[in-house]
Amino acid sequence: MTPHTDPSGTAVREPAPTAPEAAPEAAPGASEPRPPFPHRLWRGRPEDPRWARPALLALLAATLLAYLYNLSASGYANSFYSAAVQAGSTSWKAFFFGSLDAGNAITVDKPPASLWPMELSVRIFGLNSWAILVPEVLMGVATVAVVYAAVRRRFSPAAGLIAGAVLALTPVAALMFRFNNPDAMLALLMSVACYLVVRAVADGRTKWLVWAGAVIGFAFLAKTLQAFLILPPLALVYAFCAPVAWKKRLGQLALATLALVVSGGWWVAVVELWPASSRPYIGGSQHNSFLELTFGYNGFGRLNGEETGSVGGGGGPGGGAGGGMWGQTGWDRMFGSEVGGQVSWLLPAALVLLVAALVTTRGLRRTSVTRASLLVWGGSLLTTMAVFSFMAGIFHQYYTVALAPYLAAVTGMGAGLLWEKRKQTWVSLALAASVVAAVAWGYVLLNRTPDYLPWLKWLILIGGLTAALGLIFVGRLTRRLALASAALGLVTALAGSTAYTVTTLREGHSGSIVTAGPAGASMMGGFGGRGGLRGGFGEGMPGLGRGQGQGQGNGNGFPGGGFGGGMPGQQGQGQGQGQGQGQGQRNGNGFPGGGFGGGMGERGGAGGAGGLLNGASVSAEAKKLLEKNASDYTWVAASIGSQNAASYQLATGDPVMAIGGFNGTDPSPTLAQFKKYVSEGKIHYFISGGAMGGGSREGAGSGSGTSSQISSWVEANFTNVTAGSATFYDLTRKTSS
Repeated sequence: MTPHTDPSGTAVREPAPTAPEAAPEAAPGASEPRPPFPHRLWRGRPEDPRWARPALLALLAATLLAYLYNLSASGYANSFYSAAVQAGSTSWKAFFFGSLDAGNAITVDKPPASLWPMELSVRIFGLNSWAILVPEVLMGVATVAVVYAAVRRRFSPAAGLIAGAVLALTPVAALMFRFNNPDAMLALLMSVACYLVVRAVADGRTKWLVWAGAVIGFAFLAKTLQAFLILPPLALVYAFCAPVAWKKRLGQLALATLALVVSGGWWVAVVELWPASSRPYIGGSQHNSFLELTFGYNGFGRLNGEETGSVGGGGGPGGGAGGGMWGQTGWDRMFGSEVGGQVSWLLPAALVLLVAALVTTRGLRRTSVTRASLLVWGGSLLTTMAVFSFMAGIFHQYYTVALAPYLAAVTGMGAGLLWEKRKQTWVSLALAASVVAAVAWGYVLLNRTPDYLPWLKWLILIGGLTAALGLIFVGRLTRRLALASAALGLVTALAGSTAYTVTTLREGHSGSIVTAGPAGASMMGGFGGRGGLRGGFGEGMPGLGRGQGQGQGNGNGFPGGGFGGGMPGQQGQGQGQGQGQGQGQRNGNGFPGGGFGGGMGERGGAGGAGGLLNGASVSAEAKKLLEKNASDYTWVAASIGSQNAASYQLATGDPVMAIGGFNGTDPSPTLAQFKKYVSEGKIHYFISGGAMGGGSREGAGSGSGTSSQISSWVEANFTNVTAGSATFYDLTRKTSS
């Protein structure tokens, strides 16, 4: 280790690198042969203590088994993406474009990369819950391994294990690494990108930075612009810290940018240049353009709340006072009742550790890899937190899984670095402060659900304060007492998060919006809940009845409005009660006045239709009806909204057209196109009802009213038939009139 002197004259040593390049294995022809692979797998690096590799393998195995536990309880999880997986497993065209159906009518509202592993799995193992969700579990285990490797490379195996455990035991991570949304792949790829940038800073080699650019480009194909949130800190850290001349640094960054554009842009170029008439409509866009989807609905619209085709804004237009349908915005959003229990358990402690660790590196050289590691992972954490905290558009609690790897790495790095310097009084105080921050915040989070393990918050608080007291004097304690204090602090800091994680693993999760932890842990101003919706709805839920929505929102319901809608099989009046202000009413599925009229639900309501957040319950009679002569049609049925269509597609295995895409608001197909499909005998049935703006209800979602036009035309011209509780219109049989 080379000593450096800080401004006060104190000698500061940077930890010796523990990377393979610092302790290379014997070269070919050396006197000692390279040990066989099984031995290297179990033993690990020569410089590691003997327990390090077995402990890592135990962590990964425990994570795998925990995430596999009760996996099938989630069924098809988010049926929206599962239907796309089913389509891509039977059609290579649907595989490439990310189509919702094998007939390639419309795509999901994201690029397809996150679907590809699941689709390949289903091609091999068939359509079932395990085939869809096991690839997500494997991504979770891989992310834990990457975070461990990133932390262990520059700090210590113990620090790496702490980081890996923090990630595995973060509730939202346990949720989303067992779910089929794009977030699992995004979290993995962002972790790999951070790891590669630190490798590039360590030796200045261009290949690591180019690979990082390629990984971020591919992450763009998983969840578009969210992959770019960490670009500023990564680029700035490399530009400042890389151990090469500044001109070379600029050239390397340019090459990495080129790799990013090629890696993420090839698919975009193909889609934009492909004739629109022979590819599926780009779901989520209003003009059949992926670029529009990227920069509009999935891009800047998420920031300012002006997502064209969305079900409503957030803290932007119509949100008011820093909050709206998608929850309160502001610097404390990650700590609030909507999000805190998902990810923030160790967030206060991580911030304390980050600041203290950066202070310890103040005397190191510009190219210090230790400091660069802290800046890469800490910068990614702070940047992503800032965007999530102030974005006014669509925001769901599970988005915060993106924070989990950064949070875990910062915690492990900070704890490991401070532990090495614990004999300094201020460092021991910082360690103690981080434990106090963790247990005090854990107490607050647990106190938000007072009926959930009421004894745990006191155990955490008492145990944590005891550990903090020991850490204050850790530099004077014997090694055994010092380790006992550290272990007690770690266990109590993780106890609340672990309890929420165990609860998450024991339950199934399905629908479009899911949350981790016990019931009541994440209450949102708009949507909330596990597998659908939680709290604060009108009397009817779900339902497709023409409802009058009125009431007062925020808290558990929608802002300024309740949920109107009848109970399944009924038409009714619903009144939503809440705690905010405002009221509104409207027949149908519109939003004006803050009210929700009409069917949104966890399961299908009247007519067998699903809602915006989850799909329909498909009866045996309906399934039999659709499967009859199914091979004679491109689509066995068409329905308003993707969730409704997805339910029938997953039940039958045959393509079902989703009119209007996810929300029923996309102008696809047009009425003229739909008439053409019907005249050509490509669609057998139209399923009555649907998601937002579906059916013939007033307030049909899109401005053009495409979904409403199609529904009205079908109901006026074709014969209906009932199967189970669902109503279908046979598009091969016109009414006598």
